Amino acid sequence: MIVRVYCTAGISGGHINPAVTFGLFLGRKLSLTRAIYYMVMQCLGAICGAGVVKGFMGKTRYGALGGGANSVNHGYTKGDGLGAEIVGTFVLVYTVFSATDAKRSARDSHVPILAPLPIGFAVFLVHLATIPITGTGINPARSLGAAIIFNKDKGWDDHWIFWVGPFIGAALAALYHVVVIRAIPFKSK
Repeated sequence: MIVRVYCTAGISGGHINPAVTFGLFLGRKLSLTRAIYYMVMQCLGAICGAGVVKGFMGKTRYGALGGGANSVNHGYTKGDGLGAEIVGTFVLVYTVFSATDAKRSARDSHVPILAPLPIGFAVFLVHLATIPITGTGINPARSLGAAIIFNKDKGWDDHWIFWVGPFIGAALAALYHVVVIRAIPFKSK
């Protein structure tokens, strides 16, 4: 994750996840046109990437691992899966907002250069918490790419969770950042 963000930062600002792009759009960091363009390209890239993984893994091993497609694991409900995706994506998107906040003081001016480190660490922590529940979606493009290339029922069962959850989590993170953290203080007369 850290390497991907560093590699793409100069091209797209490190956008590799539609949920992050959506959150930054809601936080007024991106235009609608750019956000839609990024999301389409992220999905196309994920489909191509999943195809490459399938080619390298071989049919037997790829099938045995479910093609990397996300699903709500046994012992958990759809609500558990949705909640895990919302909370996990909130953590990721809020970390992105915090790590890339241009309004930090001068003493924190080095933080944007190091932004991929806390973002990558947030992804790592979210994976630790949510892999047992959903296999960790938090990136709708990655979930879509794996589902399309795997193209079995398991890849599409509850697929909506891996879009709705991340987009809700991203919206909540954007709302929290804009309304609570970066709120314009009221001036008293």
